Amino acid sequence: MIRFIARRLLQMVLVLVVLSVLLFFWLRSLPGGAVSALLGDRGTPEARKALEAQLGLDQPLPLQYVAFLKRCLSGDFGVSTGLVPGTPVTEILVQRAPATIELTVVAITLACLAGIPLGYLAARRRGGLFDNLSVVSSLVGVAVPVFFLAFVLKWIFATELGWLPVSGRQDPSLHATHITNFFVLDGLMTREWDAAWDALLHLVLPGLALASIPFAVIFRITRASVLDVLDEDYVRTAQSKGLASRVIRGRHVMRNALIPVVTVIGLQIGALLAGAVLTETVFSIAGIGEALAISFRQRDYPMLQLLVMVAAAVYVLVNLIVDILYAVIDPRVRTR
Repeated sequence: MIRFIARRLLQMVLVLVVLSVLLFFWLRSLPGGAVSALLGDRGTPEARKALEAQLGLDQPLPLQYVAFLKRCLSGDFGVSTGLVPGTPVTEILVQRAPATIELTVVAITLACLAGIPLGYLAARRRGGLFDNLSVVSSLVGVAVPVFFLAFVLKWIFATELGWLPVSGRQDPSLHATHITNFFVLDGLMTREWDAAWDALLHLVLPGLALASIPFAVIFRITRASVLDVLDEDYVRTAQSKGLASRVIRGRHVMRNALIPVVTVIGLQIGALLAGAVLTETVFSIAGIGEALAISFRQRDYPMLQLLVMVAAAVYVLVNLIVDILYAVIDPRVRTR
């Protein structure tokens, strides 16, 4: 097991190094740049040259990358040039990450709570009305764009019915105490129950919108996996022995069917950032997704580099954890 984990960790480091190279050179190939973003169109040639020298952009790209890598290894990822000019990008990340983490936790929780039970029930009622309706619903969840679903949910439940908040993370009039910047957790820690409840209500609509695609994927994988397991000989043997249906469902069907589902859940957690970019923009949530969209528009290289690298690191780390769990469940994986 130790060798298996060490091999996966080495692969993770190599992936991040290769990604950093590709990302660095790709960002430098885009039109405009940090100098144009800072000086605008009115910058004189002399001012542009002076700023390029100050930022080290007058050096050859390989030398720029080596300098960038040295700064990263020392924990210096630069300062923002567009999102919050002059602010260290790590400070911006610390401020915005809790919002995206809260939203991701809510979205993946909703997707699992709905996708796994519905996938199992659909498989048990294969070919029936419930199965067909569930499959159609999952197809709709994949086909409908996240931003469109976000606007629809916002218009119906926030604007028209007024049941849920329109945007943001929390009502500013509550003057809630923020310790960790995880608003729900802060409300629980300080026993400000109204603040915790309000923060949770603000997560409902964006969480539902962001959970649509993970729900569809988890549902379909669960359904297909349960159907495969139901056709296995050991399930028919258990049924012929007269075991209780509860025992068969828990010990023989779901335990084996959830193995591929665990892998899919890990992949969906890593992929949620792509949906968070649109969801956070629609609901005005100051998270990583919104920061990524703004930084791209304003050509904020340091912020973009850090956000993409963090997203990649989270994706690879989640997959590493999934690989470890999979190896614990199925020892044959360790030898592959």
